[in-house]
Amino acid sequence: MIAFLSTGKIPERQPKISIPGSKSVSNRLLILQACYPTINIENISDSDDTKAIEKALQNPTNTINIGHAGTAMRFLTAYFASQEGSTVMLTGSERMQQRPIEPLVTALKKLGASISYTGKKGYPPLAIEGKPLQGGAIEIDASISSQFLSALLLVATSFKNGLQLHLKGTITSRPYLEMTLSLLQQLGIAVQFNGNTISILPKKEVSPTRIAVEPDWSSASYFYSALALLPKPMTFELLHFSETSLQGDAVLSSLYKSFGVTTTFTESGMLLRNDVPTQESEINLDLIEQPDLAQTIVVTALGLGKACTISGLRTLKIKETDRLQALQNEIKKLGATVTITDDSICLEPITSLTRNCTIATYHDHRMAMAFAPLAARVPIRIENPQVVTKSFTTFWKELEKIGISVTFQE
Repeated sequence: MIAFLSTGKIPERQPKISIPGSKSVSNRLLILQACYPTINIENISDSDDTKAIEKALQNPTNTINIGHAGTAMRFLTAYFASQEGSTVMLTGSERMQQRPIEPLVTALKKLGASISYTGKKGYPPLAIEGKPLQGGAIEIDASISSQFLSALLLVATSFKNGLQLHLKGTITSRPYLEMTLSLLQQLGIAVQFNGNTISILPKKEVSPTRIAVEPDWSSASYFYSALALLPKPMTFELLHFSETSLQGDAVLSSLYKSFGVTTTFTESGMLLRNDVPTQESEINLDLIEQPDLAQTIVVTALGLGKACTISGLRTLKIKETDRLQALQNEIKKLGATVTITDDSICLEPITSLTRNCTIATYHDHRMAMAFAPLAARVPIRIENPQVVTKSFTTFWKELEKIGISVTFQE
């Protein structure tokens, strides 16, 4: 299937955009709810990733295939390893079997887990025999993926001796780690984060707790991008957002000032407006704490003809695809010059874009959604548009609300 995108009729009234609940918050809460059934979750994400975790927890079978859901692979590995009596084979898509998981498996084995590789060492599939884990003190490289750390922390209260996690190297995507710790603290779990060591004490029960999942800031980024690229002044309302957030990607509200988009918070959400002239001709950012925003920001800069250099992106090579290589491939189709390293991407400014390009998505939801806003500047085609359901099932419907025409063809 291909989605054909172009600028349609600009709405006369201020569009109200509904963004789904945060996938990152939802996925963490599902693991915590499995550990503590007294937790009640509201506004949970309806993304494919979250559904994969829900299905695995509700109906565990001998073989659990989580497809492309990297978070599910990491969180479920730690969860099932700590569940006495569980015996599962945890596998995923071909790409999932190319994504490293050895640091997490090694850490769990040091804590007493029984996990073995059934294919290539260091990668899924995994054979897991769950049992009570002793816990204690371990060391782990924090520079590879914050999800390895979160996976351990989410189940640490079930360890007999709790967990003392000593972090080596620079923490990548630190806000996601802090999100996990904040959720634990909301449940009354004792957490200490001193220097490079995180300590979690055992806890058998938590009080009945209701937690509402906030809207997803990563998903909001595509509407910031579209607004920056629209050729006339316009205001959107993104519903139910607030100034306080567990998500590191909430930095969007300040980052997109460089693209002329202002954010005003209201009782019902936030108003975005694009009537501020942009001053910067070049964007330079270190996104080591918000790497999921890189694709969106680079494409916004591309559409506005700005130079853009982003660093801190080493984790993008082990995502749903090698996102740096994928960005370079697709941006070149549009006529721009872009260079990449293991950690960065550099875009040279361009005055006009190639029209009617077909953008490959590489089974990556963020590739589809990041390039879609370019339709505000030139007609564009997106391959496999259904990939957006990984995080944002109603994306195309919401995009049409702001005046971008979307048609699908088999």
